[in-house]
Amino acid sequence: MGTPAARGTLLAAILASGMVFLDSTVVNVALPRLGTELDATVAGLQWTINGYLLMLAAFVLLGGALGDRFGRRRVFLIGVVWFAVASALCGLAQGTGWLVAARFLQGVGGALLTPGSLSVIQSSFHPDDRGRAIGAWSGLAGVSTALGPLVGGWLIDALSWRWIFFINLPLAVPVVLAALRWVPESRDEHASRTGAGRRRFDVAGALLGALGLGGVTYALIDAPARGGSLPVLASALVGVLAAVAFVLLERHRGDTAMLPVGLFGSRLFSVLNVFTVMMYAALGGFTFFLAVYLQNVVGWSALLTGLATVPMTVLLLVGSSRAGALSARIGPRLPLTVGPVVAAIGLLLLRGVRPGASYWTDVLPGVTLFGLGLTLVVAPLTASVLAAVADRFAGVASGFNNAASRAGGLLAVAALPLLVGLSGTGYEQKAALTDAFRGALLWCAGGLLAGAVLAGLLIHRPPRDAPGSQPCPSLPAATPPDRR
Repeated sequence: MGTPAARGTLLAAILASGMVFLDSTVVNVALPRLGTELDATVAGLQWTINGYLLMLAAFVLLGGALGDRFGRRRVFLIGVVWFAVASALCGLAQGTGWLVAARFLQGVGGALLTPGSLSVIQSSFHPDDRGRAIGAWSGLAGVSTALGPLVGGWLIDALSWRWIFFINLPLAVPVVLAALRWVPESRDEHASRTGAGRRRFDVAGALLGALGLGGVTYALIDAPARGGSLPVLASALVGVLAAVAFVLLERHRGDTAMLPVGLFGSRLFSVLNVFTVMMYAALGGFTFFLAVYLQNVVGWSALLTGLATVPMTVLLLVGSSRAGALSARIGPRLPLTVGPVVAAIGLLLLRGVRPGASYWTDVLPGVTLFGLGLTLVVAPLTASVLAAVADRFAGVASGFNNAASRAGGLLAVAALPLLVGLSGTGYEQKAALTDAFRGALLWCAGGLLAGAVLAGLLIHRPPRDAPGSQPCPSLPAATPPDRR
């Protein structure tokens, strides 16, 4: 841990993760500004978030497999450079179409980078030092996540929304230099071997997964403007058929599949992932609407809007280990039942926020309750997912849970504007946005309460102790950790 190589490896992993965490927490804050400057509709804002999430959810497992096969440092470096170039394209965008296309590319880079940031630590450190290394990665990455909305809000107010993307360029340079200098190359020799035993890439599975999510997402986003038009119905049908084809393909491929369907033989694993989708759908929908509402209706600056979500990250950073320890003692059912109820109460309180609202008396209590509820959920959820399957499937199980959380946010951002009747440039009209904001929080609270019922009825203590009950507390404020 004290050698230059160890410090260099940690530096590369922390800064690379910081780029992804920064983008995941700050882009929502920038939506009102970039929407005004690029003359974007609600659909354009939705795709700005969902283009990135779609690629990340669909290809994160494939990104981890590529690292195992061709070298974790090599794929990690490709992901860093790819992400930085795509970030520059985002910052240079002259229209919504350009920005959305660049966000798609950024998501692909994130799918290569995200598994690698932890896998290089896992493969580079001696087992005796690995726990401390991951702890340092978690803590410092958590600090970057907490500071992200503040730094991003300041950049938006002082310079432009474009700088939330440009800032990734100076961060990428030391990552590349440190990785080239200090990170050793490693790979899974079993995955890399040739001949009859060589494991195949499930590229078709990844593409079908992306097509399924993409088709449904497109239909949900375009439905408010086009209704039941042929393109909307066709995209919905393509999405459903691709999802069915994905399941059939994975079942046919067995152990060589990207997602072995045998995992779902565990009812607990299946229920936990449904629960994950519900929790992170509420999180994604809430953060999408909150940032736009606070700026366009309440009249806050981007910096103050960024400050509004910091308590959630701080609570997760401070409380996740304690929630994990509590779950280890009493089992996950109670935390996973109480947590969503507390978070739902927080959202119901925030429905009362009006123009001229005070941060301390109107916004902070609701955000704090929502963050406290998430804190009760995240650590027990991660530990239970890992404990619900055999140890040899821990990587793919955590990767799928990671993808499920992003899919939850993706579908919420796509569906909520349709459910609350917000379309076109309605986000610029105070009355329309106020009604939509309150309706969206009601939907999110309902999803959380449904998750609490699901947990209370169907989630129980896993049959064995989870291999590591403390997740990284830095990511869940926007996305859960990839534990490959």
